[in-house]
Amino acid sequence: MNTKAYVLIETAVGESGEVTTALASLPGVDTVDTVTGPYDIIAVVSANDLNSVGEIVTREIHTVSGIVRTVTCMVIGSS
Repeated sequence: MNTKAYVLIETAVGESGEVTTALASLPGVDTVDTVTGPYDIIAVVSANDLNSVGEIVTREIHTVSGIVRTVTCMVIGSS
């Protein structure tokens, strides 16, 4: 069973389009949605285990230029 997380992303002003495009090409990133509210983008990340999700967030997502801040919400159950 895959481990899944929602990554809420705040971008620098004017960078949402470029960040969305960059995130969509990353391995382990299932979906990328531009949203309204306190965050600019919500990405869904999945991998085999918690450590792998953490590596995607820290090694892949955090290195994308234009990202100011992220909050990662691990999925603990779904229906």
